[in-house]
Amino acid sequence: MQLIDIGANLTHESFAHDRDVVVREAQAAGVIGFGITGTTVELSEAAATLARAHPGRMFATAGVHPHHAREVDADALRALSALAALPEVRAIGETGLDYFRDLAPRPIQLQAFERQIAIAAATGKPLFLHQRDAHADFLGVMRAARDHVSGGVVHCFTDTREALFAYLDLDLHIGITGWLCDERRGAHLRELMRHIPAERLLVETDSPYLLPRSLRPKPSHRRNEPKFLPHIVEELARDRGEAFEVTAAATTAAARALFLLPLPPASRGS
Repeated sequence: MQLIDIGANLTHESFAHDRDVVVREAQAAGVIGFGITGTTVELSEAAATLARAHPGRMFATAGVHPHHAREVDADALRALSALAALPEVRAIGETGLDYFRDLAPRPIQLQAFERQIAIAAATGKPLFLHQRDAHADFLGVMRAARDHVSGGVVHCFTDTREALFAYLDLDLHIGITGWLCDERRGAHLRELMRHIPAERLLVETDSPYLLPRSLRPKPSHRRNEPKFLPHIVEELARDRGEAFEVTAAATTAAARALFLLPLPPASRGS
């Protein structure tokens, strides 16, 4: 089994004291690739640095989350463009719209989103996308931009059937997290999982967030980690009506294709 966690916030302060242990335990559990998510310029730089230290195992995204949209000024755009040119940076984002928390005014979110899309279009790198309670505006932006970008993944998909099919119609990938394992909030996702084509299906933990509620035993610290990705894939495979190994192989192949990831060192030449 080989899994790729496309979205792990391993630069988060909660991993500062044991990041190496977290990575080793995840690898022992079968997670052989890690996407390190950038959510601000500073954290995007940290993600790129971490990915550079683990070539062939980690890759980074570079972007500014909609919560921080006010920070997307000329200096931030120059920094993101420089990061986007790095080989270890494989996607632009996390970027998009969040009308659930509305931590930045919506017009500013839209402007920041469009500016980051322009970086993706200029570099040919896919988008790492965030959308929460903003489907109509998000879809409008992506419909206008889709012909200009190489692709993208709607990270941590938690939305409706209508939204899912709209994103699939745009040839976007779908990222599934431990939200699927939440009997309170994720039950509606179960029947949707069969409709995602294998070549568009990706998996992620969004560590340290979104610890799967169905995980047993739960860690005492309540921190989500990449080593729990197999648990998410087990539930995903069950909902898709296929073997765990089939789902695992499909999501890994889809991640390699979208982010143009090399084979891990041990697999090259085999």
